[in-house]
Amino acid sequence: MAMAIQEEAVLKPSLPLRTRISLYLLSTITDYSCRPDGTMNRRVFHLLDYCRIRVPPNPNPRNGVKTSDVTVDSSRGLWFRLFVPTTQHSQNLPVIVFFHGGGFAYLAPDFHGYDAVCRRFARHVPAVVVSVNYRLAPEHHYPAQYNDGFDVLEFLDKEKDRILPENADVSRCFLAGDSAGGNLAHHVAIRACRSAFTHLKVMGVVAIQPFFGGEERTKAETELAEVDLLVSINGRLAVEGVLPEGNRDHQVINVSGPNAEDISKLDFPATMVVVAGFDSLKDWQRKYYEWLKRSGKEAYLLEYPTMIHAFYIFPELPESKHLILEASRFIHNQCSKLE
Repeated sequence: MAMAIQEEAVLKPSLPLRTRISLYLLSTITDYSCRPDGTMNRRVFHLLDYCRIRVPPNPNPRNGVKTSDVTVDSSRGLWFRLFVPTTQHSQNLPVIVFFHGGGFAYLAPDFHGYDAVCRRFARHVPAVVVSVNYRLAPEHHYPAQYNDGFDVLEFLDKEKDRILPENADVSRCFLAGDSAGGNLAHHVAIRACRSAFTHLKVMGVVAIQPFFGGEERTKAETELAEVDLLVSINGRLAVEGVLPEGNRDHQVINVSGPNAEDISKLDFPATMVVVAGFDSLKDWQRKYYEWLKRSGKEAYLLEYPTMIHAFYIFPELPESKHLILEASRFIHNQCSKLE
């Protein structure tokens, strides 16, 4: 199933002033935090803290959701923010394990945009949401981020009764993420397919504008280089920071390319792939969707032709609300197969 909600736009995205200011602030600070030698000046990026962009956990319900932070492994800074809807629900809730974006190098679950997004998922699906704080590049290369993601699944499988509310059903687990987080969700799902959990079962993947690429330079990457600020600034850094050899055709980045894993014999879960018209990575994301279909997997393509990379973290955009509702529909459709 492929779906688009508007006609393709061709020149530049039309965005509210608030959105444009937020994009400019984020892209400017991330740009200045990158040193010429490929390392990160974390002090520069921490300027965002003075903009009150980090949000503490709140055990008191806000908009029907309470939050807490749970440590998995303090030695490597592995923790997650837990979002629990507080409205009474008569049935068990699915569990969404969420991986934030940021080019593998930036951001965290306590950044305002991701705290707000996960709160909306928890409220509108509804679901219990686990937002993972994985190790960042370039200080930590592959496979650190992917190990962290999978270790959270193992932790939830073993500690569900101690950590999660009683109505959280880990047998209805979904992996979700945007950009780098969408990449992580895909690869953690592959690991989950090859593992035996006691309770946890991954039923679906929500890949929101996943960060994929390759040595080939696509038409979208060429045409949208000046429009897609977030990806054009951080795209090369993301690949070189995560992969020590900087190989853009490595199967971690080019998931459907010459070195792709064969998932045809895996019980890979149903996947929803979200693509935006002004995202320079859109050609790779469409290739991913087509590769899933060729591999015999259940896949759905949701397109927003007039949107930018990471559009859904801006609640002032109506497409952001639409995406949350579509993700909710996808999750409920998959869960209904168990009933």
